[in-house]
Amino acid sequence: MNLICLPGQRLCLSDENTIAGQGTYERQGYIYATLAGTVDVREQDNKFKLVEVKCVGNQTIVPVTGDVVTARVQQVNQRFAKCSIIFIGDHILERNYRGILRKEDVRATEKDRVEMYKSFRPGDIILARVLPQTELSCYQLSTAENELGVVVALANESGPYGVPMVPVSWTEMQCPDTLVKELRKVAKIVPESALKTEIENQ
Repeated sequence: MNLICLPGQRLCLSDENTIAGQGTYERQGYIYATLAGTVDVREQDNKFKLVEVKCVGNQTIVPVTGDVVTARVQQVNQRFAKCSIIFIGDHILERNYRGILRKEDVRATEKDRVEMYKSFRPGDIILARVLPQTELSCYQLSTAENELGVVVALANESGPYGVPMVPVSWTEMQCPDTLVKELRKVAKIVPESALKTEIENQ
């Protein structure tokens, strides 16, 4: 099974037996993805494992109602967030599609208390579900389910790739370097331990 990853996603530990290859980089003992694609782990001379990320063949498919998509947040205001859809399920798209995530579709409860700037920031990677389309110009998205929301967020842009933050609650992510916390609508995703186990078993 090929693992699909996103830019900035932490893949596994980096040690003498596991090293970063193309499409990845090493930071503070971990290997991260620099692009969206599939994770490829190969044995090198029976000495170590080389972890690489490769772009897969583009798929000519379009989002439909009910699909879970991966999108990058482009702009945020008080009423909605503009997004660019880059994945449908596990398929990398040949072109990006425009999506809009309205305030009332961010979460299932206390919708009137949602503050967009405390839920998303430009550059965030989110998982969202496609709603029935009412506008021809873009797809309407929802993160109301627990499994949907921000999956990758960068704390700052000081480094070449920024610093991927770590979820610490349903509403907060934390920079591992500065320990500064930022508010987000965090998605409930597969634990890193499960991802690491699957990589080690390849």
